[in-house]
Amino acid sequence: MNLRKMAPVGLRVQGRRAGVWWGERTASRRPLPDFLVVGGQRCGTTSLFRALMAHPQVLRPQLHKGVNYFDLHYDRGEAWYRGHFPVRGTDPRIRVFDASGYYMFHPLAPERIVRDLPDVRVIAMVRDPVERAWSAYKHELARGFEWERSFARALELEDARLEGEVELMRADPGYQSFNHRHHAYRRRGEYARLLAPFVEGLGRDRVLVVESESFFATPQAEYQRIVEFLDLDPFLPESFERYNARPGSGLDPGAAEWLRAHYTPHDEALGTLLGHQPFWRQAAHD
Repeated sequence: MNLRKMAPVGLRVQGRRAGVWWGERTASRRPLPDFLVVGGQRCGTTSLFRALMAHPQVLRPQLHKGVNYFDLHYDRGEAWYRGHFPVRGTDPRIRVFDASGYYMFHPLAPERIVRDLPDVRVIAMVRDPVERAWSAYKHELARGFEWERSFARALELEDARLEGEVELMRADPGYQSFNHRHHAYRRRGEYARLLAPFVEGLGRDRVLVVESESFFATPQAEYQRIVEFLDLDPFLPESFERYNARPGSGLDPGAAEWLRAHYTPHDEALGTLLGHQPFWRQAAHD
């Protein structure tokens, strides 16, 4: 039973505000994260987040799954960010982390992360970009953030919807673009391009790319790889659950074919980064 969720909404909001207020004033005793889960959106990051939480050496932010500091709230400052994390104890084996499905796609987040956390480790989850785009569209439609009833039409509108938004975000770091956050179905799947700033800024050895399909097919092996990357003690959760999945049926064949062709060079570039063809490209040739 989650007593926090049973509390009235107003009381929970007040409690979070009080927690942030106190955390900010004790920021000097609180760590910055040792590692980040940077996305991608609709790639299984919530499932990974829950699996990481199960590890006894891993601590999450106290008030939210993710703080969204490097993408949406950077103007609030480092003390505000630190205030979301628990006070670090004396055990040097403990790792603190933050997660946001928007960090990988936000145009300013990678450079902020590289500048402020030069020793951080980054985990990125990727998924068949065609299926990811379709899942994201259904997700935004269900939330009321998308009003086009045709996925093909939403893809046609993407460039117009996003035109000039990155320039506005760079000109005003406090500007939050609704269209960039909710209507970038095609662009969020161009993984190699999005991962490049992390690899270039932090080094290839500090960036771990996890293919969603592999994580759900062989979760124990992938989890062990993640644990080794984070230099944690060997551990396996009792079970691996899948969260926030949406049924994959109903994708228009024409839209799928168009996206598959678009992603061909992006998938090839990702394959170079991975050292092998992405899982979904291997499956297509089996």
